[in-house]
Amino acid sequence: MSAAGGAPTVQAVERTLAILDVVAERGGASAREVSDVLGYPLPTTYRLLQVLTRGRYLVHLRRERRFELGDELDRLGTCLHRQVGVPAAVRGLLGELHERAAAPALLAVRRGDDVVVAHVADCTAHPCPPPLRFGFHEAAHATAFGRVLLAAMGPHEAEGFLQRHGTPPWTTATRCARGPLQRELASVAASGVAVEHGELIADRTSVAAGVRDRAGQVVSAVALVLERGRTTSAREREAERLLRLTATAVARHHRRPRSP
Repeated sequence: MSAAGGAPTVQAVERTLAILDVVAERGGASAREVSDVLGYPLPTTYRLLQVLTRGRYLVHLRRERRFELGDELDRLGTCLHRQVGVPAAVRGLLGELHERAAAPALLAVRRGDDVVVAHVADCTAHPCPPPLRFGFHEAAHATAFGRVLLAAMGPHEAEGFLQRHGTPPWTTATRCARGPLQRELASVAASGVAVEHGELIADRTSVAAGVRDRAGQVVSAVALVLERGRTTSAREREAERLLRLTATAVARHHRRPRSP
């Protein structure tokens, strides 16, 4: 895994991360399965699997002859949640929104160059559908919360974001063309609310509202994910009302001065 000077090569790092992805997505895999999926030579696959096992990123189940995710990843996940830093009070507000709306509730933020889901409040009766989950960042253009945060960037910054990330279709309803998207973002910037119908998930509608900081800038977005078959205009209006109330409540935590 090292170059002549002892430093890991870029290719080795990329291969190691790809192996983690395969093991995670398959719920565990043998060395042969990883090798077949990625097209890596079996000796190379074994070597990288051993590196990951020594670091406790994977665990080797010898009797089953397979590898599964290790506990070090749990520690990293805990650190990630801590760094994203959604306060307990805000998580509570998202939980209340979820209960009042009888629908999954989300908080999304800008993190680096991404729009990321920072918290999900759901339950077995009203689960959040995949791919939406903590850390989801792939489709700002096709989500209501993504459009709220894109609209807050302004047209030039938003266009740069869309150029870097692309606007791939997630469903047949996804708006991918720049013109319609920019017009939509201008409308969202004026209203503070975004709605999308089946653009990320065909049978879901999402509604989102912006959360503003002390300076009045949109710093995050709260969203609800509704079942399209059960969503009426009245249901959307009620979702918007609840989201605006929640956004106002969440904003108080941004406006509250830090303790010395």
